[in-house]
Amino acid sequence: MTLKETTLTGKSFIGAARGASTGTAFHAMNPSTGEQLEPAYISALSAEVNHAAELAAKAAPVLALASGKLKGALLRSIADGLDALQQPLAERAHLETALPMPRLLGEVSRTSGQLRTFAALVEEGSWVDARLDTPLPDRKPLPRPALRSMLRPLGPVVVFVPSNFPLAFSTAGGDTASALAAGCPVIVKAHSAHPGTSEIVAEVIQRAVVEAGLPEGVFSLLYDAGFEAGAALVRHPLIEAVAFTGSLRAGRALMDMAAARPRPIPCFTEMASSNPVFILPGALAQNAEALAQGLFNSFTLAAGQMCTKPGLVLLPNRSDAEPFTAKLSALVGEAQPFTLLTTGIARNYKRLAAHRATQASLAAQAPAAENAPGSPANAQLFSTSLEEFLQQPELSEEVFGPDTLLIHCASAAGYLRAAEALDGHLTATLLGTDADLAAQRDLISVLERKAGRLIFNGFPTGVEVAPAMVHGGPYPSTSDARFTSVGTGAILRFGRPVCFQNFPDAVVPEELQAANPLGILRLVNGAPTREAVAG
Repeated sequence: MTLKETTLTGKSFIGAARGASTGTAFHAMNPSTGEQLEPAYISALSAEVNHAAELAAKAAPVLALASGKLKGALLRSIADGLDALQQPLAERAHLETALPMPRLLGEVSRTSGQLRTFAALVEEGSWVDARLDTPLPDRKPLPRPALRSMLRPLGPVVVFVPSNFPLAFSTAGGDTASALAAGCPVIVKAHSAHPGTSEIVAEVIQRAVVEAGLPEGVFSLLYDAGFEAGAALVRHPLIEAVAFTGSLRAGRALMDMAAARPRPIPCFTEMASSNPVFILPGALAQNAEALAQGLFNSFTLAAGQMCTKPGLVLLPNRSDAEPFTAKLSALVGEAQPFTLLTTGIARNYKRLAAHRATQASLAAQAPAAENAPGSPANAQLFSTSLEEFLQQPELSEEVFGPDTLLIHCASAAGYLRAAEALDGHLTATLLGTDADLAAQRDLISVLERKAGRLIFNGFPTGVEVAPAMVHGGPYPSTSDARFTSVGTGAILRFGRPVCFQNFPDAVVPEELQAANPLGILRLVNGAPTREAVAG
């Protein structure tokens, strides 16, 4: 696909067809200028929502039977298509989000890299967790039957994408990649903040589905000016799972909607996290100013619009913390204005920051951009004591934008009290020396229960796409702390175990056949092996 072939139409993708032109129209806005971007995007009609779900349900049995090789080829084809359009994709995303071009060019690469990672996973095939227990006909008092189990795809998945990652968490992002890899058709509910970026990516995916010879219902993308199409998808009886990244309010609404169906379905949400940082004494003694610079860089990265932004910072209430706080205050005070993703996000940041100023001290703030167009925001630093923090649980809630809250603790025991009071978070960070860490085993034990990823001497912004990565955590950071939305473990959200008892070898999937024709790693009579099983 060339740049000339990326002409935008503003219409949904209903399988291989495009949507009608009669729904409610909306436009993306340039956050830097406040200007309306063309073309107009048309909200999907209820009949189109239903048709997309029906196509996905029709495609589900076919995709479920597709080999790992075929699914891998599909994912690699999408990745190649994105790489070929790296520049126009980044340019359109820049217009719609005001995120810097280097970041967006890198995000295209991250998105294609994720797709290839899942391609390799399904091509190898062991992810299905195949288990075989051979029969024990002479066992007393009862014989054991032949048992074989593996993960099978759930069926059609609806993916709701966030505003802050127009590529890596969006149309062809981690949720879509992992669902397709698991063998589940995907219907993406596009984000209204970057519809043009979504359209370019959707065309790449649609073309890859055709080239793979798969049914058109393997992928659809729907636009919506409001919430009607998304709600209809979650309630549709043919949808089997939901994946969401965004706010706590919207995520919780989807969770409740999925649970209230006559037949409830799983709803995997990534929602709210303030990602506490615990600064231990040794960190301040080593290089307080460098520590302040690192923290500032982290909580203002992408204008503070990262789900892993460090929004809570606990530090000792002692004299050697003063160089750190002085440097951090100076950095905040000198910061240039930021541009947020949408006017709504900018308005909400201003409201939440003003409210926080009534609960905590405003330690420093950058000059506000006077009469600036678009979605401006200024960096802010708040400060409070541990006692005030514990008395106002609302202070621990996420603020989406370039701010953070310092919490001054009189002793290490205060860290434990603060940690016990926390809700669930995506990350928790400890900064200090090895000796500091060894002295904080109780704190580490508490944080294991509070976060999905613990970080030592680093900052939480930046999520590596790797097999060991966990991007999840206890509620309200996610709806189900057992799963991750980043890394190869994300595929496990979209599979369910199915057991075949006493089935003949020729009928079960290849992954469970005695000869192990795919050569995958399996658990046979409780022992991991790639060897065949005696017939």
